[in-house]
Amino acid sequence: MKKILFFAALAAAISCNQSAQSPFARRVADYAVVNIEAPDLSGISDNGKEVLNLYRFAADEVDAIYWEQYFGDKQALLDGIADPVQKTYAQINYGPWDRFTSESFVEGYDNRLPGAGFYPADMTAEEFAAWENPDKNSPYTLVRRSEDGSLETVWYHDAYKEHLDKIAKYLRAAADITIKPSVKRYLESKADALLSDKYYQSGLAWLDMDDSKMDLVIGPNEAADDQLMGLKRSYEAFVLLKNEARTEELMQFVSRIGELQEDLPGEAAYKTFQPGAGSNIFSCDALYYAGKANAGVKVIALNLPSDTDVQREHGSRSILLENVIRAKYNYIVGPAGEVLLAPEFSEHLSSDAFFWNIVFREVAHGLGVKETVNGKGSVEQALGNYALTLEELKANTASVLLVCKLQDHHDIHHLFTRKDALTTWFAGLLRSSRFGEGSALGRAQIIIYNFLKEAGAFQRKATGQYSLDFDAMEQALSDLTALVLKTQATGDADFAAAFEAQYAQSSEDFAANRRALGLEQIPVDIRFNFKR
Repeated sequence: MKKILFFAALAAAISCNQSAQSPFARRVADYAVVNIEAPDLSGISDNGKEVLNLYRFAADEVDAIYWEQYFGDKQALLDGIADPVQKTYAQINYGPWDRFTSESFVEGYDNRLPGAGFYPADMTAEEFAAWENPDKNSPYTLVRRSEDGSLETVWYHDAYKEHLDKIAKYLRAAADITIKPSVKRYLESKADALLSDKYYQSGLAWLDMDDSKMDLVIGPNEAADDQLMGLKRSYEAFVLLKNEARTEELMQFVSRIGELQEDLPGEAAYKTFQPGAGSNIFSCDALYYAGKANAGVKVIALNLPSDTDVQREHGSRSILLENVIRAKYNYIVGPAGEVLLAPEFSEHLSSDAFFWNIVFREVAHGLGVKETVNGKGSVEQALGNYALTLEELKANTASVLLVCKLQDHHDIHHLFTRKDALTTWFAGLLRSSRFGEGSALGRAQIIIYNFLKEAGAFQRKATGQYSLDFDAMEQALSDLTALVLKTQATGDADFAAAFEAQYAQSSEDFAANRRALGLEQIPVDIRFNFKR
């Protein structure tokens, strides 16, 4: 990418309507406002438009569940904040805790607990481990204290019954009016799943629903908020509109999953998982985010279902949220690269490379192994709270390796080079190291940075700008990916703990990068203004 002048428009966007008197103005401005325009529904029937409205109603209920799940009483929190800018910041974070640091920014609230709202505040990991309860490890149970002080489980479908009943009503109403049989099956099975916490059939039905222009991803999907045990999943929702031409382009890679596995570094025994033949890749524009999806840093791609039985027997779906990917590159990654990379390297920034790096990050989530090779159970069970950080590590390092490999084979026919792919990937790494150690993604990016630095893959000059050694970078990424795949396959939690303790350490480099990006008013992330 040639140099682009973003900063005048960027400064205007992030300063809009912010009170200069509020100490929270800078924090809110770190989230650039991105308008999600009303979609072109010219090819959608009237029934389809009504289905889309019902999707959004369901998503709003998910948003209410997530506030309860992650924090508690939303209205009590917001009513207690007098500063409107501080209130906006609480809405961005879905609570009184900064998403990057877990520190409270609202008087009267302690810092965020690792277990968020999933466990009693006084419960320890040791007490949980000693507790004999067959439901405690379910992703869909809350842990609470009973009247006698002992631990008990509460199923999600009981804890959030009022909201889930409404969601099921909206989904069944949409099922009644859709003209697509596959959509009807999915919506009915998802309604059943939300009311029972049994998601296998709805996962199959969702993967079979490949002929609809619209999609609703809804439910408790990711365990990123559970930083105590790494088990409990948070509710979120995405309302999506498929880009059919780009989807057709992406689908060519679905049949090549086995080849992509072989292209990963490391021993063959550590990359044996083969998703089912129903796997697919879609490109979509996001129309609406709710719940966990809308909290703090916004995801730009999905790989679901999370159920490994569904993945093994039927496959998974990767979804690229193309309008959000563009926004992240234009507002953040491209400008951050211009600031932090030496000029001879910033010339290699490429929006195309960014898109394809994201494509294969999501593909990489479906590679490697899902079950340990030595009888320790699933990777999640064996690695516990370290599982998510390692999964983010694997996906982020393997992605650009796969892009480079496919370029070697001349299989990605786009106007960017291996150097473009590695440079743009590194710019994204520098940008996301601003997330700090408070999230699995932040820890993963810090680990990657420190590992590459140790390997001599880059040099940070006295000017604060980076120069890159592309060969050393690719080799270090290969070594790190192989190490992560081995740790996942062997379920080596002791090594994972020691490795994270060694490498997940912020340094003066990160502080200097943050200062440089802050001076240029490069946002940390984005927030949405949804237009109907």
